[in-house]
Amino acid sequence: MGDHAARRREDIASRPALHPPEPAPDTDALEAARRLFAGECRFIAAAHTARDLPPDRLPEVAFLGRSNVGKSSLVNAVTGRNSLARVSRTPGRTRQIIFFELDGLMLVDLPGYGFASAPKSEIARWNELMTLYLKGRAGLKRVLLLIDARQGVKPADEAFMTLFDEAAVSFQLVLTKLDKVPPAELPERLAEVAAAAARHTAGHPQLHLTSAHASFGIAELRASLGALAAPAAPG
Repeated sequence: MGDHAARRREDIASRPALHPPEPAPDTDALEAARRLFAGECRFIAAAHTARDLPPDRLPEVAFLGRSNVGKSSLVNAVTGRNSLARVSRTPGRTRQIIFFELDGLMLVDLPGYGFASAPKSEIARWNELMTLYLKGRAGLKRVLLLIDARQGVKPADEAFMTLFDEAAVSFQLVLTKLDKVPPAELPERLAEVAAAAARHTAGHPQLHLTSAHASFGIAELRASLGALAAPAAPG
């Protein structure tokens, strides 16, 4: 399995137009992030209503995306744990806001959107809770908006980007399942996604390119998130 993943990473890295517009993180940043995510990751809360939200006391990074975008797989890959976030064959299983605490950083798993098998009242409830969280959470430093690299940006993704602009919430696009995109389609797809982010004032200019299955881009994503963590207490 390890050799297979390594070959897939090499294949992805050799494709054209896959280098981000900003310099890669340095060795110290990569190592600091590795230590951060290798430490204890504690389950804090599963918020079903606004009353269930835990105290706003740490920098927070939220993971958001359409159902079946690979969010649970990416959360598990970033944290180096196989079952931190539940991976399901049924899209839309996450219907609460889930909080996990690292040393100085809170990871927040938001419900997926765009899957309508649940009752309309239930969909409305979790959409309202999610909007309340996104607009009113003081510690929210960045939302990682996950985009399936095979499909690109959809209208529902654009709607959230507009919401982030209005609420002045910083977001960054993260492409998932990069290993599943034919190499010939990648340059155009990446250009389309980058252009979508550039249309929004709250968008971060750098795209994160990932494949949880091939462990591609995971160390770089960790380093980016680690830079948002609260400094460790002295001594």
